[in-house]
Amino acid sequence: MIGVGLDLVDVDRFRNVLQRRHKIRDRLFTHEELLYCNSAVDPAERLAVRFAAKEAVMKALGVGLGKIRFREIEITKDITGKPGLQLHGSAAELATRNGVNKWHISLSHTTSTAEALVIAE
Repeated sequence: MIGVGLDLVDVDRFRNVLQRRHKIRDRLFTHEELLYCNSAVDPAERLAVRFAAKEAVMKALGVGLGKIRFREIEITKDITGKPGLQLHGSAAELATRNGVNKWHISLSHTTSTAEALVIAE
């Protein structure tokens, strides 16, 4: 195991940030993530859990904010709905340098809290 990352996000607080700062969506999320999240009745829940996952990835890689752009970490889903990760740019380079060849990800959210657990193997 290379690292473990866990992050929690308050959904209401994240929703307020999204409402106040409209451009933040484009800074944090890929086009595909936004398409998926915006199809929900309340996109804030899906966006919050993806934000938590991106921060958990950074923690698993042992880096803080600023080392990796949020859009370089993309939260994906396979055809069964299982979440996955796709890394781009400096995030992919850092994972390769650290010897990461497999990711495990668990996402969960309620109307109030979003949680992400990420394991880099």
